[in-house]
Amino acid sequence: MRFVRFAILAFVVLCVASAAYAAPMPRRENPDLVTFSAGEYDVFDDKKAAEFVLEYRVKSWNWNTMSPLVGIMATTDGAVYGFAGLGFDWFINKNWVVNPNFAAGAYHNGSGKDLGSAIEFRSGLELNYVMEDRARLGLAFNHISNASIGDENPGTESLLLTYSMPIGW
Repeated sequence: MRFVRFAILAFVVLCVASAAYAAPMPRRENPDLVTFSAGEYDVFDDKKAAEFVLEYRVKSWNWNTMSPLVGIMATTDGAVYGFAGLGFDWFINKNWVVNPNFAAGAYHNGSGKDLGSAIEFRSGLELNYVMEDRARLGLAFNHISNASIGDENPGTESLLLTYSMPIGW
């Protein structure tokens, strides 16, 4: 478990450091994306579950490097989270992009972890490799919590493999 925490911390530090040198890619090079993600929900807890995410990223509405996103997350223990928010593309070069993102949404825990509120906030960081056809393959780390608007705020983290498919390219 200590190695997993170290690997995640190293990944986050690498992404943040890389973002300092990133430059936005021209809008015509940045199509809308449908993103599929799968990985581990609640990575720092003993009771883990598989997590699956479907997301639509509206790159055609790009405001500088910021673009809207909407999605749904589900886990194998019945948790469901519908969300909308913003993501930021910072290109390190033509093949590597860092994407910090933030979303708010509605959460239902099913038989999984009770996060303390129906309203939850997600902050995330992705590192993606951009292929010739503009598809992306990457690694995402997300944190979901209620920002202490509920009586309890245990929060949860996810580590996901992502694949983003360009739409309208």
